Amino acid sequence: MTLLKTHALTAYYGDFQALYGISVHLDEGETVSIVGANGAGKSTLMAALTGQLKSAADMIEFDDKPIGGLRPAEILSRGIALVPEGRQLFPSLSVEENLQVGNYGRKTRGPWNLTRVYSLFPILKERKNQASTSLSGGQQQMVAVGRALMSNPRLLLCDEISLGLAPSVIKDIYKAMAEIRSEGASVVVVEQNIGQALAASDRLYCLLEGRVTLTGRPDDLTREQIRLAYFGGSNP
Repeated sequence: MTLLKTHALTAYYGDFQALYGISVHLDEGETVSIVGANGAGKSTLMAALTGQLKSAADMIEFDDKPIGGLRPAEILSRGIALVPEGRQLFPSLSVEENLQVGNYGRKTRGPWNLTRVYSLFPILKERKNQASTSLSGGQQQMVAVGRALMSNPRLLLCDEISLGLAPSVIKDIYKAMAEIRSEGASVVVVEQNIGQALAASDRLYCLLEGRVTLTGRPDDLTREQIRLAYFGGSNP
């Protein structure tokens, strides 16, 4: 079953057009990666999917219903949660208070609660009363993921979750992604790291200057195809 679709999605910042006719889809239970260099339109796509940028209602469908014109809170209540680029934790709140923020916008039964998040990321239980700003970058990313999970989303959007993190921490974060998926959530991962995206996803979309330049399953795509789609240009 297709959970998410976009239909020739466009997005603007004022008069500047950032997305040009983006058509992507995500099936239930899938992990899909969105790759591209800085400025390719990846975070703009996440902003459109979560209602931070307005679009025509029928440009985005979730669970066969148009959501393009909805406010962010309404989209969250439907079951789409975002792990934002840069984590965006509340510095005045403790680790546990940051996590609890995640279940305010969507009251629904599901596998994720504080106990389950602490099971996924045990270090957070040890530091639950600390200020979020006292944690390492990797631990803050775990809080951001856990906060999103507290809404028990059907779709988890992860915007640049490995950016700036040590390889060992990235490995732990992506190991958690596999467990999140096993609990029934579908996942979209935005990545600049092509190798990580290929390893983590069922399918991949590459963006360049606001357009989809390549899509396919990792095993069906060559590195050269991805390189050209990622950077543009042509073979010499």
